[in-house]
Amino acid sequence: MKHHYDYIELKVPAKPEFVGVVRLTLSGIASRMGYSYEEIEDLKIATSEACTNAVHHAYDEKVTGDIIVGFGVYETKLEIIVSDNGKSFDVNEMKEGMGPYNQSTSVEDLTEGGLGLYLIETLMDDVKFKSDNGISVLMTKQLQRERVGSDEGTIATNQLE
Repeated sequence: MKHHYDYIELKVPAKPEFVGVVRLTLSGIASRMGYSYEEIEDLKIATSEACTNAVHHAYDEKVTGDIIVGFGVYETKLEIIVSDNGKSFDVNEMKEGMGPYNQSTSVEDLTEGGLGLYLIETLMDDVKFKSDNGISVLMTKQLQRERVGSDEGTIATNQLE
């Protein structure tokens, strides 16, 4: 079976004021795909956290850079990759430094920096990290469609459903 998907890529400066641009783009893509309002909010929070981590940790005052956000649009899921070319760090080491957390961990008990990773892993269906010439975060959210039948049609048709 052939796996068909569309790929959209956005490159923005690693500055806080551009995280909103990423959120707006994501909102449009997820809405067109048929995600619910709540799912879109979850996607926006997780993606914003990944972008904010890149803004705050990848580069410093002397070295500026970009964040590259890729959207893999599949029929049944959305994959979001947030990458930077800044300073690499060991994600597992960072998690260990934050202490253990799980669904029952109180938000107040998370150390600084831990809340972002906690939110990303809680709100998304699958999360992978790659540390290589910077950091890449691959987040996947499955699309739970309630309607039956083909997803074919134009954007205008899908918006009117």
